[in-house]
Amino acid sequence: MTSTLQPTMTTEAVKRPGRWLALGVLVLAVLLVAVDATVLGLATPYISEDLQPSGTQLLWIGDVYSFVIAGLLVSMGSLGDRIGRKRILLIGATAFGAISVFNAYATTPEMMIVARALLGVAGATLMPATLALIRNLFHDPRERSLAVGIWGATASAGTAVGPIVGGFLLEHFWWGSVFLINLPVMVVLVLVGIKLLPESRTENPGPWDLVSVVLSLVGMIGVVYAIKKVATHGFAWSALAAGLLGAAALYGFVRRQLRLPTPLLDMRLFRHRGFSGAVLADLLTILGLSGLVFFLSQYLQLVQGRRPFEAGLAELPAAIGAVVAGLIAGRAARRFSVRAVVSGGLAAIGLALAALTVLDQSTGYPLLGTALLVVGVGAGFSFTVTADVILSSVPKEQAGSASAVSETAYELGAALGIAALGSIVTGVYRDFTGPAGTPAAAHESLGGAVEAATQMSAHNAATMLDAARTSFVDGLALAAGVGATVLLAAAVAAWFLLRGQKLEDSASEHA
Repeated sequence: MTSTLQPTMTTEAVKRPGRWLALGVLVLAVLLVAVDATVLGLATPYISEDLQPSGTQLLWIGDVYSFVIAGLLVSMGSLGDRIGRKRILLIGATAFGAISVFNAYATTPEMMIVARALLGVAGATLMPATLALIRNLFHDPRERSLAVGIWGATASAGTAVGPIVGGFLLEHFWWGSVFLINLPVMVVLVLVGIKLLPESRTENPGPWDLVSVVLSLVGMIGVVYAIKKVATHGFAWSALAAGLLGAAALYGFVRRQLRLPTPLLDMRLFRHRGFSGAVLADLLTILGLSGLVFFLSQYLQLVQGRRPFEAGLAELPAAIGAVVAGLIAGRAARRFSVRAVVSGGLAAIGLALAALTVLDQSTGYPLLGTALLVVGVGAGFSFTVTADVILSSVPKEQAGSASAVSETAYELGAALGIAALGSIVTGVYRDFTGPAGTPAAAHESLGGAVEAATQMSAHNAATMLDAARTSFVDGLALAAGVGATVLLAAAVAAWFLLRGQKLEDSASEHA
């Protein structure tokens, strides 16, 4: 792949002193976000019992973070390019820690939804800044591939650490404690980051266009909300209005970026087939995975009766597979090809999800553990290589914007996945037939059914819970099948879109 976008790097730039220690600070930020995302799934049954949200409110608690972060990532990535990536990372980390306390002490479903939304605002500053700083710290392509692999492996490790630590906390403290674990990580990140991270920003970036910020936010939230509304409740005029408003705002955003001398997001980035293919692969991968992952913790706890700590350990193979694959992904892509590694990873995830369509209440752990391991390996290969492709497709001055596009695809996929696949699970679940006297709350969520069972006779409670669990597993298996179809389609798309794409071998090459 040839381009004149990137200047030739000097030896001094390639071997920046302290770059590996600085990377350690960046991966702490990734750990912060990854842990937060995973502990929510474990805490969901406890939040349901304590705050008693409706099924719709429970979905909002799960995905409003992704809605807000998806709407703000591009804006925050661009802001970091302007005011300094180190500065916005440290501000965002401080806010993330403080708002985590608000999450921990939420007392109503509405307060929890607001707290998750505010956390999305803070989270939007973190991920683009970490990837952009890696792009500026590591100019040698092989070192950068390893750094991106460590970055991705840490995110995967966070998905393992989160459930295990979260499970331990849930067994010994109240559910709010799982959010408070963000605080010590945030404190270390800020104190060490002040000393170790180099500041980097774009030279003469131009003004931060607030109209573009508003158009991006309104557009993303409008479109995602409409999809979620239709998936959950079927067609409604409010969903159509939100979708049209969002689409119009995104259209206006794109037109404005093409006219501005210094746009918030340079739309010419999408002319690079490798860049566009990598972004699309990320979006489809997360879309296929996220809805399933959101409900898997509930399956392990509420259907199979595992304790939170045990449920966390049960999800460990996915993180182990992702860590190992992430660390060798760059080398594999250079030895074979980018498209072989990415497409192979996506196909592996698709096949693993297809295996989960045979789930029932008594499915043994060998099938679950093997499927999760394969999912982890596939995701580790795919995400690491696509992140490397995205970073190396642009000049370092646009690293923040490019990273934000990558993260936007990730968060948008998460929001769409939870909305669409989560709504499949919820839709199938609600139709279960319980014994006479089954309260309406039991049909809202499986957590609601478990809570309602405590108010029923032993016989009726057992009958109702068996019907509810069977229906929930049926929905989960159907969602796994849809996810498998999406992932296999993504594997085919990536094979064609990433044709001829290569990772750089030396700093003198141009991406």
